[in-house]
Amino acid sequence: MALSNDRRWQEFRRQMPIAGRWAYFDHAAVSPLPGPARDAVTNWLAEATEQGGTAWPNWDRRLQQVRAQAAHLVGAAPEEIALVHNTTEGINLVAEGFPWREGDNLVLPAEEFPTNQYAWMNLASRGVENRRIPMEHGRLDLGKLEAACDSRTRLVALSWVGFLSGWRVDLAAAAEMAHRRGALLFVDAIQGFGAFPLDVRQTGIDFFAAGGQKWMLGPEGVGLFYLRREHLPLLRPLGVGAHSVQQGHDYTRIELHLKETAARYEGGGANSVGFIALGASLDLLAAIGLDAMGQRILEITDLCCQRLEDLGAVIASSREETAHNSGIVTFELPGCDSLAIRRHSYTRKVALANRSGKLRISPHAYINDEDIDRLIETLREAQPLCRRE
Repeated sequence: MALSNDRRWQEFRRQMPIAGRWAYFDHAAVSPLPGPARDAVTNWLAEATEQGGTAWPNWDRRLQQVRAQAAHLVGAAPEEIALVHNTTEGINLVAEGFPWREGDNLVLPAEEFPTNQYAWMNLASRGVENRRIPMEHGRLDLGKLEAACDSRTRLVALSWVGFLSGWRVDLAAAAEMAHRRGALLFVDAIQGFGAFPLDVRQTGIDFFAAGGQKWMLGPEGVGLFYLRREHLPLLRPLGVGAHSVQQGHDYTRIELHLKETAARYEGGGANSVGFIALGASLDLLAAIGLDAMGQRILEITDLCCQRLEDLGAVIASSREETAHNSGIVTFELPGCDSLAIRRHSYTRKVALANRSGKLRISPHAYINDEDIDRLIETLREAQPLCRRE
């Protein structure tokens, strides 16, 4: 079995300079930048050094284009997208801005990434209970989440794709469940946005946050926050500053007239260079299409699973249901230390991750057969080495 290799994927690979040096299977951690993002940073640097602040209007226009592009990719209105620094900031906009009352609770899976637990745990001092529901073999059972809800459940929080298991949640089903119980749905979308299509109208989700440094192929320090327009009055504005108000750059008019958009949460100066780079990456992804991107990533991970099992690996991620598969595959090589394998893989310029004592690969759509061959050969080399350590 070999991967399809039409011109889209050949061209995408040409846009990824990392492919000339590394077989990169670690996009669920931090992705390499595409060539267009690098060029965008280089252009920004020239403007910043040669034009200084006079270039700011051009940067601001580009940031608004990034907002519009992100909104288009998820079927939202630009007014529903805030440009934030990371997933954590987006999560805390909901956690700290929500109108909690003492005795309220929220329901979430117990295997969420730490940030999507700590931000909610921090509400204990306000009398908000966290109901953390165990997952079975990395699978999320929405029925168990629903069973944990009651009349005081205000929010269900979950990841679109689990960072450990790679389980991809049916967001439409999750939103329907939460709304049926009178709660809203918050989604940590960082492990899915950029790899799979998302339509906030069709799914009915209420909020999401996603940093740009993983599947969106952006740099660290930039991210996206979405809230359904009708919820704008619900969240108490946090981080309020000069950019939060309608009068914008009229600094002599001190009136707290907040913007009637998600931009009210962008109180201070933006990471212009970071968002300009992210915008170049989003343009690249949009040109291919996230439907095609998702299908390609599943094709790659299916082949990786087949090759890994032939090597003797035990796949920990559930791969029986295509609708729940993702770009993340976690596995073990019996008798081997995952840290030792990772160390060896780096000497062979193969990037993968170690998570909770298991190995994790997360290939993007530009990965090809040669990369997979290199991964498998590196793991084969490492098996006798790690058994001796």
